[in-house]
Amino acid sequence: MKLMEPIRLTQYSHGAGCGCKISPKILDTILHSAKPSLPNKNLIVGNESKDDAAVYDIGGGRGLISTTDFFMPIVDDAFKFGKIASANAISDVYAMGGTPLMAIAILGWPINTVPIEAAHQVMEGAREICNEIGIPLAGGHSIDCPEPVFGLAVTGMIDLKYLKRNDTATEGCLLYLTKPIGVGILTTAEKKGILKKEHEGLAANNMMKLNSVGAKLSLINGITAMTDVTGFGLLGHLKEMCEGSKLSATVNSEKIKLVADLNDYIAQKAIPGGTVRNWDSYGDKIGPLTEKQKAILCDPQTSGGLLIAVTPEAKNEVETLFKKEGLAEYIEPIGVLQKHKTGEPLITIL
Repeated sequence: MKLMEPIRLTQYSHGAGCGCKISPKILDTILHSAKPSLPNKNLIVGNESKDDAAVYDIGGGRGLISTTDFFMPIVDDAFKFGKIASANAISDVYAMGGTPLMAIAILGWPINTVPIEAAHQVMEGAREICNEIGIPLAGGHSIDCPEPVFGLAVTGMIDLKYLKRNDTATEGCLLYLTKPIGVGILTTAEKKGILKKEHEGLAANNMMKLNSVGAKLSLINGITAMTDVTGFGLLGHLKEMCEGSKLSATVNSEKIKLVADLNDYIAQKAIPGGTVRNWDSYGDKIGPLTEKQKAILCDPQTSGGLLIAVTPEAKNEVETLFKKEGLAEYIEPIGVLQKHKTGEPLITIL
């Protein structure tokens, strides 16, 4: 089923991709409860750690991983939107070090506004991603919705001795990032009609790449923590790692790979609204930044890379795997974790 003429999906949504996420500060208010959670000895990772997915001990040393993620269109192409949303949702399983087993689709569609053929293309994109990693798209749920919304609920499996969390990093660990950042700026530039021809497709291609290397990274004992970088930006997800691990971080911004030269777009104010919300939520815990650094490091990512804490002893093993998996350009650490000193910023930017 093909569309008779192109549809610009982004014109039907007020947000885009993981930039739709509710800010960390507001989310904390929503999730806060005076009611104690029911104790469950089998729930190894729940909501309290702000991790990427829930993990349930099913016995025999195995854990079931459960996660969901969905958002409004970040690209106009319906097929690519389906691929991006699916890669993004599946990434949460990889960020825990697990292997995906199956996915369930979540679809909201304005059936009186946007052709249903476009929704079909979204589903086809999701099927392609699921087929790529060999899991079934096993069902789902759909509603008539004012704006297009799509995502997946994903189930995965993990050998619990290889489970990676975002709050278990140790002092002295080196920080690695497996994808460039800046897709929020590029997609905003595209919506504003100022995207340069040489940058067309860069953001989408980056977002459609799977973080499947996470399942292999989990086998390395020297990786003490792992998470993926999405809507809270690099600084937001690093902040969660630091707070959970009771550490601080020093980041060398010159070592961070960017999806493209972003200077002109930043000068033209192609800054997603999520960037401002992110900074308002955690800026008080970050050391001094230039406006350019703020625009880049708080930029909401959709289907971003894995942020990994690696002991110095495991550095060579991780970098060897990066080279084998086609990630050689990311073998240089972007920062380091250290003991947090009272009164100092949680994250310092060089």
